[in-house]
Order: sequence, then C-alpha cells, then structure tokens
Amino acid sequence: MRPGAYSRRLRSDLSSRRPLSRLPRLLLAGVLLLGAAATGCAHPARAGDAPAPAPAGVAAPAFWVDPQSAAARQVGAWRRQGRAAQARLVGRIAWRPQAVWLNKEGAGNVVRGSLDAAARARRTVVFAAYFIPHRDCGAYSSGGARDARQYRRWIDGIARGLGTRSAYVIVEPDAVAHLVAGCPGVNARERYALLAYAVQRLERQPRTRVYLDAGNASWIPDERRLLGPLRRAGIGRADGFALNVSNYQTNRASSDYGHRLAKGLGGRKHFVVDSSRNGNGPYRGAQAWCNPPGRALGTPPTARTGDPSLDAYLWIKRPGESDGTCRGGPRAGQWWPQYALGLASRARG
Repeated sequence: MRPGAYSRRLRSDLSSRRPLSRLPRLLLAGVLLLGAAATGCAHPARAGDAPAPAPAGVAAPAFWVDPQSAAARQVGAWRRQGRAAQARLVGRIAWRPQAVWLNKEGAGNVVRGSLDAAARARRTVVFAAYFIPHRDCGAYSSGGARDARQYRRWIDGIARGLGTRSAYVIVEPDAVAHLVAGCPGVNARERYALLAYAVQRLERQPRTRVYLDAGNASWIPDERRLLGPLRRAGIGRADGFALNVSNYQTNRASSDYGHRLAKGLGGRKHFVVDSSRNGNGPYRGAQAWCNPPGRALGTPPTARTGDPSLDAYLWIKRPGESDGTCRGGPRAGQWWPQYALGLASRARG
C-alpha cells in the first residue's frame, strides 16, 4: 500500500511508564526468536509472550511491542549467524511498538490475542483496520472484504474482541483519500456508509480511540477537498484522524496539514501521525511512495508530542515491510530485510 489533552478514556493508560518485565537470562537472550512467518499480516499473540526487551537507555513505551514481529525474528536469525552489528541495527525496529494490521478474516481473534499480551505488559495496542471492499483500488495491496455484509460482520468481530480494553484503531488507510483522488469501479456511497459504520461501531467500545485515515500532506494538498468526504465517512463520531500512514512526509508537514484539516472540521478533532519511515522526509522522484531509496526511521512512537491536538506519533506502517513489487521489493506487506537495514542504518536516533 502507499499502510495534549487526551480524552477521558486513555489518559491513565498512556501516562503510565512502567518498566518492562524482568525475564530469566535464557529467555531474555531468546525472546526475539519468537515469531510467526515473516508476513505483513497480523497474528494472535501466544500465552506467555512479553515485549522484546529494549537495550539500556531505551525508554519503555506506552504502546505494545509485538515480540513476534518479523523484525524481532530477523534480529534472532542474524544473532545466530554472528551478524551482531546488523542485528543491533534492526533491533531499532524490533524494540519499537508498531501497529497490528487487521487485514483478513478472523480479526477478532487477533485483537483478543494482542490485547491479552499487551495487558500483561501494561501497554496499549495500536491496530490498523484494513479490509474495506476494493481495498487499494486494485493496486499492490488489493483485496478486502467480498461485500458490505462481510465487512460489517468483520468490524463487529473486531469490536467484540476489543471489549472494554484500551486500544487505538486506525480505520482503513487510504480509503477516503482514494475516493477523493479517484478510485474507478468503487461505489463511493457504499464505501462512505461502511466507513461510517466502522467508526460508530468501534467507538461504542469505551476505551477504544478511533482515528479515521485522512491520507497524507502530499496526496490531497488542498485539505479542504477532504472535509466533506471525511464527514460522510463518520469523522464526527471519531476521536480524530490519522495522517501519513505508510508515507514519508515530515512531522512538520504532517502537523501543519493536520492543524489545517482539524480547523476545517471545526477545531475539535485530534490526530495521530505515522512517523515510522519519515526520518529523511519524502523522496523526490517517481513512485515516491513505493519503497523509495534513502529513507530512514522517524520519531519513535510516543504519546508525548508537546502538541495538544497531536495525540501521538505512531509506527503504523511496520518499517521493513515492503510497499509493493517496485524497486526490487517483495509483495506489499512482506518483510524485506535489506530495506529494513537501510531504514535503521540511516536513523538519527
């Protein structure tokens, strides 16, 4: 794909900075070896999982670190091969919290498994719901639900999985912006209705924060074009909107854009920014969104932004997973160790 003042629900969750659990030495050395197949798909956590331990000097995050991520598995593999320097670099990804992508059937089980693991670590999970019919307009990340009925059932399953536990949910990256930019063959009326359903259904869960995706600062430069579409898609009921998912726009560009968009929506909506790969800003050239060269990891995930309207910097796109089969990359969402290594090696922090 191209993936301050907090509300009454999660203030206490995000202000908590508890130390990671202490593990026996052997488990500490091997915890990064836990993993599933290195794909872009989310998967349920197993009982007993704990976040991958960060090295000394790395602050414990408010958000959950998935010990089964492809990055964690890569760290383990390179350690076994004696590639310690490369393992340390990719550890910059593995030790950071990233979104769990919900992009196939059975998402409710994935949600429950992830929340169980996060509860043991006293952390908050970030989910990205990505299953809208005609997803990605048939491009690299095509797929999604067969029809509206299946999609509503899928959203219902996620909501049941969330229950009363705290979580962030990013609703359908690209879905609104694609309609504004042009998405041939998609029933716009149906899509808006499904997005609005997803927002209102997920917002019924008392400790879930819902952010409707709003593209990025370079895709629809005139943010006023998004105001009507976002309203039709249910932004009025959402906690806010998400920006820069799977893109490379700088924090400054995204923040400025977010403030303009929030003002156009009445000035009460908050937003989050995907900073996973924007450390060097956007690429200037063709297919700037698809595995561009020379990019770097961006601001680590945090809910402490210093901006009352910007709720968090998040790593929604999982760094090191391909944007698609361009520039020698594997399928969209597949782990690409060479690209991950580049992002990590160029990171400033």
